[in-house]
Amino acid sequence: MTAIRRWLTPVIVLLLITAGFYAWLPASPFPPIAIDQIVVTKSSHRMVLMHQSSILRSYQVSLGRGSIGPKTRAGDHRTPEGNYIIDWRNPQSRFHRSLHISFPNSGDLQRAKQLGAAPGGEIMIHGLQNGLGWIGRFHRWIDWTDGCIAVTNSEMDQIWREVPDGTRIEIRP
Repeated sequence: MTAIRRWLTPVIVLLLITAGFYAWLPASPFPPIAIDQIVVTKSSHRMVLMHQSSILRSYQVSLGRGSIGPKTRAGDHRTPEGNYIIDWRNPQSRFHRSLHISFPNSGDLQRAKQLGAAPGGEIMIHGLQNGLGWIGRFHRWIDWTDGCIAVTNSEMDQIWREVPDGTRIEIRP
């Protein structure tokens, strides 16, 4: 028993010293890559995060429950189409976390004005409704949002970390 203790004690000390040393090292020697563009293709329910035209991440998404086509007015439940930016974030969202899309743009405003309607707003990329995170990937079976782009909560955590405010987002038909 004493021989085992003599051998085991230095090994444990060495492991503790090594673990303490590695705790002070950065997680990666490279800085995280900032996403500079998001592309959502509604027809394939796909959202990709890009850096310098290279796809870094891809997600299957749920969209607005409105009919096919671009958002034309408040309350139509459609996901907009066009070019926008991520202009602010909400860590206290009722849908886990959310990134706001700068809808409506000038074209959206003009189209709604021609229809005599309000364009709508509050279009977000978000997770699942608080308390319903357990649904996970099953949320993708239907389009259920009011025009937003939905991912799982774990995916939203990753997107939250990697997508800075000011990121361009293109939403395609």
